[in-house]
Amino acid sequence: MMAAQERAGSPEGSEEEHVTGISALPPAKLAAHEAAVARLRDAYAAVPLGVPVRLAKPTSNLFRFRDSAKPGSAADRVSLDVSAFAHVIHVDAASQTAVVGGMTTYQDLCDATLPHGLMPLVVPQLKTITLGGAVTGLGIESTSLWHGLPHESVIEMQILTGDGSIVIATKDNDHSDLYYGFPNSYGTLGYSLALTIELMPVKPYVHLRHFAFNDPKSCMDAIAEIAAAGSYHGHKADFVDGTAFSNSELYLSVGAFGDKAPWLSDYTGQQVYYKSMQTSREDFLTIKDYIWRWDTDWFWCSRPFGVQNTKLRPFWPRKYRRSDVYRKLVAFDQKHGLTAALYGRRHQPQREMVIQDVEIPVERGHEFLEFFARSVRMNPVWLCPLRLRGDRPWTLYPMQPGEVYVNFGFWGAVPLPPGKSDGYYNRMVEEEVSALDGHKSLYSTSYYSEEEFRSRYSGAEYDKLKAEYDGNGRLLGLYDKCVRNR
Repeated sequence: MMAAQERAGSPEGSEEEHVTGISALPPAKLAAHEAAVARLRDAYAAVPLGVPVRLAKPTSNLFRFRDSAKPGSAADRVSLDVSAFAHVIHVDAASQTAVVGGMTTYQDLCDATLPHGLMPLVVPQLKTITLGGAVTGLGIESTSLWHGLPHESVIEMQILTGDGSIVIATKDNDHSDLYYGFPNSYGTLGYSLALTIELMPVKPYVHLRHFAFNDPKSCMDAIAEIAAAGSYHGHKADFVDGTAFSNSELYLSVGAFGDKAPWLSDYTGQQVYYKSMQTSREDFLTIKDYIWRWDTDWFWCSRPFGVQNTKLRPFWPRKYRRSDVYRKLVAFDQKHGLTAALYGRRHQPQREMVIQDVEIPVERGHEFLEFFARSVRMNPVWLCPLRLRGDRPWTLYPMQPGEVYVNFGFWGAVPLPPGKSDGYYNRMVEEEVSALDGHKSLYSTSYYSEEEFRSRYSGAEYDKLKAEYDGNGRLLGLYDKCVRNR
């Protein structure tokens, strides 16, 4: 196995660079990992051609719910045991890197790195998002304005490809095409078994200031100012995200690392993080509580379960106040159609789930918010600035290097107008995103035609990758998986 030949740059810009990778693991760890790789490769090879394969993961953060009656449903698939790849293999504090199993959750990853005073450069908001999921899909958080997306801090990827090979992909080796094409491939080219990633130093606390805006344009202008200056109103911007409660009430939360905190907030108990922006101008959180500030209430999506009701919240066990619990409840509802049946009995309009994350160039962000308020009318909306870390686009999600984007995240259900069917709002959003030169993440439902999908997500380049790494088509194609939902 090959070690990474170079790092993409130290988080602190240090002159001396320490290189690590899978082949540089301590002998016992390397032997255990190689044995697990061999077992998985053999298990995959034993699956007959034509039989669908899935990973036996206990959690999911996707919002494409498969119809169990369709071919390729759970009853027809073989599940691969990937539990051996669900842990942090090694943390190298000296080089500020880690070798991590692809199925490792960010909760476990941060638990392993924070004691060293380190964290991943980008930590997606929910505890059970896996590192491999954030790389083969897309992840984002409030450091993304400076550090891009999670895959941009990956030094090397060890991948079980669709054709059954085990390859190491880096940005400059023989599999660099797979390195740049793996993000946004959603497991249709292969599965990441181990990833070597960069880490960055942290301080114990984060000092947040919440800045209020009364119109989308001024909020987007402030994001552009922060991207240029690295601070806002004298407050250093190590972290930046925000919340739009309406187009006349928007907040940017700008966070700075700190060694001390005069007081601390706690949003793991009775207080709800996003509501605090409307009443408090600043916050102090431990770095761990800051990283997981959204998970307790799944942003605002725990509202339908009554968890944010002050009378019910004390009786909802703390251990069940987390995003993966709420997501399982939603999956159960989708599977059995409970909410849809309730609306039918009450003669109320059926509701369409509008669960999306989209990236729009910052200079056009106000146009998207104005469209969304006018046509979809759902709030709050999450705002997260981002910019690619490097100077080269990634094959299947071709954002422009140097361009500042804003991720708009919105997750809920909207009553359908008379005569309209499911997909009405989601398709409207897709068309607006395209009109504004933006991009849409594929973790949720999509309604693109195949021709439009290929034009938006580099279809010709994907075909080349598919032919090279999954020539027999053992894994689903990207359109089949993300749009046809097979």
